[in-house]
Amino acid sequence: MSTFASLLAHPKPLIGVLHLPPLPGAPRSGPGLQAIVEGALRDARVLAEGGAQAVIVENLGDAPFAELVEPHVTAMLAVVAQQVVAELGDSLMVGVNALRNDGLSALGAAAAAGAGFVRINVLSGAMVTDQGVIQGRARETLLYRKRVAPHLGIVADVMVKHAAPLGVGSDLAQSAKDCFGRGGADVLVVSGSGTGAATSPADLEAVRRAVPRAPLWIGSGFSLATAEILAPLCTGAIVGTALHQDGDLDAPLDLKRVQAIRAALG
Repeated sequence: MSTFASLLAHPKPLIGVLHLPPLPGAPRSGPGLQAIVEGALRDARVLAEGGAQAVIVENLGDAPFAELVEPHVTAMLAVVAQQVVAELGDSLMVGVNALRNDGLSALGAAAAAGAGFVRINVLSGAMVTDQGVIQGRARETLLYRKRVAPHLGIVADVMVKHAAPLGVGSDLAQSAKDCFGRGGADVLVVSGSGTGAATSPADLEAVRRAVPRAPLWIGSGFSLATAEILAPLCTGAIVGTALHQDGDLDAPLDLKRVQAIRAALG
């Protein structure tokens, strides 16, 4: 199994997303845990065959989110991630994102599953979201990682999508500096305004100038239509919507789309 450092050493990794349907206990009804695991494995196989380097398991179907998840969500994320690691760990590095912003639960699930990294939407600063105000917990996150899984990488958003910065965190460049230098992120993520929305080239350039040493991943809106502009500005891309059949998050992943995006990323 590869390490997080080896993922960062790849010239331009493609990171797919397993958008899980509502987990048991979510506000909306879902298909049940067994069906969720089967669907995640199906999509993960497509990502591996299509040439992706990694995948993020996240509880997107649990919206509307709480900032911190309940214990059963952590356990179920661990179960899904572990199944993907067991079958495809030699081909895909697995990450975990516990939405809306539960970095400690993501770390716990990732450690139990044998995953390689976590994504944290707000690691430092504070953002106003449809869940209310979400505050970064960088200190607690780094201390907890040190205790349970020091090998796990932390992939953190700068001014995450579906949110607006609060107070002193309103400057993108300074937020990036704080997230990487003071917050301890291993990778910075820059996204558009929402899921599937194109990332601004100007934002990518601003973060690159502010933190030239940081690995910089695109967090939304990377597609065949935007690849020519965005690919040269990043060191990797997290792609979800564009990999689904017809760009529909409720549809399975499409092998030809994965292959085409992999080629376009370079």
